[in-house]
Amino acid sequence: MTSQFLILSSLFSALFVMTVVNYYKNGNDMEKIMWDETFSVGVRDLDAQHKQIVIMVNTLIEMGDTKVDSEIISDTLTKMTQYAIEHFQKEEQYLLDYGYPEYPSQRKHHQEFKKKTAGFCMETMLHKVTVSAEIFTYLRLWWINHILKEDMKYKKFFNDKGLR
Repeated sequence: MTSQFLILSSLFSALFVMTVVNYYKNGNDMEKIMWDETFSVGVRDLDAQHKQIVIMVNTLIEMGDTKVDSEIISDTLTKMTQYAIEHFQKEEQYLLDYGYPEYPSQRKHHQEFKKKTAGFCMETMLHKVTVSAEIFTYLRLWWINHILKEDMKYKKFFNDKGLR
């Protein structure tokens, strides 16, 4: 039963992402991420970094009409990826310092993100035509889901430990 659920869940996720990518490939505007307090993980440093990442993702979304071979997309994506890596290092250090039990899961999510965005950086340098819609969709969905689902898991943990 569990493996069937995982397979169905993976298929649903893949279909959802494909639908969203097709929606935006067909000229529909990508909605920017609107930061509000529901995104706060209760740790000032991490919230500030998350806000900066959201600004960078929104900057990329605003470039929706820019050609894929544009250096500005490649440069902005590279800067966002580098900043995200710095954020992950800080977040993971907190997780380790405070003994967060789900650290391995968080680290795995971060590694998957780094791998995927490195691929996007390479694809923009190679001028892959469909990469912009994929980038915008992936980044928007990944950050919203990661902050609101994965990072929220440590909010109470850190606050109980006095980290704010």
